[in-house]
Amino acid sequence: MSIAPLRGVKVLEFSHAIMGPTAGLMLADMGADVVKVEPAPNGDYTRNLPGFGAGFFAGFNRNKRSLAIDLKRPEGQAAVHRLAAHADIVVENYGPGTMERLNCGYEQLHALNPRLLYLALKGFLAGPYEHRPALDEVVQFQTGLAYMTGPPGQPLRAGASIIDVLGAAFGVIAAQAALRERDATGRGQRVSSALFESAAFLMTTHMAAAIVTGSEPPPMPARRGAWAIYQVFKTAGDGQLFIGVTSDQQWTRFVQEFGLQALDSAWIDSRQIEAARRAITHHMKRGGKVWIRIFPDKPVTAKPAETRMGSGKGAPDHWVAVVKPGRMLFEVAGVAPELAREALDLAAYKLPIHTRFVEREHELV
Repeated sequence: MSIAPLRGVKVLEFSHAIMGPTAGLMLADMGADVVKVEPAPNGDYTRNLPGFGAGFFAGFNRNKRSLAIDLKRPEGQAAVHRLAAHADIVVENYGPGTMERLNCGYEQLHALNPRLLYLALKGFLAGPYEHRPALDEVVQFQTGLAYMTGPPGQPLRAGASIIDVLGAAFGVIAAQAALRERDATGRGQRVSSALFESAAFLMTTHMAAAIVTGSEPPPMPARRGAWAIYQVFKTAGDGQLFIGVTSDQQWTRFVQEFGLQALDSAWIDSRQIEAARRAITHHMKRGGKVWIRIFPDKPVTAKPAETRMGSGKGAPDHWVAVVKPGRMLFEVAGVAPELAREALDLAAYKLPIHTRFVEREHELV
């Protein structure tokens, strides 16, 4: 595939936070010319978010150009209309009815450019809630994702804005399908993606399991796993290691690499292999014994010793160290944490390093 399959596609992005910017980012990464239209005079408010939101702007706005326009003024709306007349795709994730009130909704822009594709990213698709706004975290609780993520009685949002990102991905898929349809018909259309329906899609297997088993699935921390060993273990040096053994072939390799042949052979003739493997899991954790040491610069050794895990050549991908975002990931990528932090600070609080401002409308056409 070409590294820029959407080269020549012009996109106007009216967005904030994560869902809209992520859709624009995905299109830009595939080669589209994305112009982010920010509110004048201060721009996207996520430029200055603290805490959890400090990385929003830097993380989701690379490969774009940017223009600040006051859409509440007739002159600003007229400028957008001129830009939309030459655009292929409009992306927006404002609240329901906002773009229409600003005279920049689908009907208004489609009348100016019948070939225009309009991607509306909302909280809910058509239905009783379609006029309500939503947030990633809100729909995680509404759909049961937070219930399934936290321990019993303690619903917990996921550690990243996965619904915003998934909803954006579904939207981009719809936009690309609409581009393909436009090749045949010559006309654009409005397509949409929403947070609630994206989160509900993630719950598909749990809803199906409830029907198949006749009982409500417990939260993931209290789940009855599909595999005997599929969890985190402590390692020497206060580290953590996730081990997932999901097939008979992996089981054979696992007991060899971790020196557990004796335990495995004790159950080799048992008809209750699943129970046997669960017993081995308990044995591995018994008494809080720390028996695995991680050496990032060495491959896995098959010798029965305490050293069992590495990330070098030959390391199985279903035995991985548990890492934290930030310093460790920057170091793995070969980027000094201090330099990376300076770059992100510049992107979030100053002019963006990934988004270039333009001062004149005609530069965008």
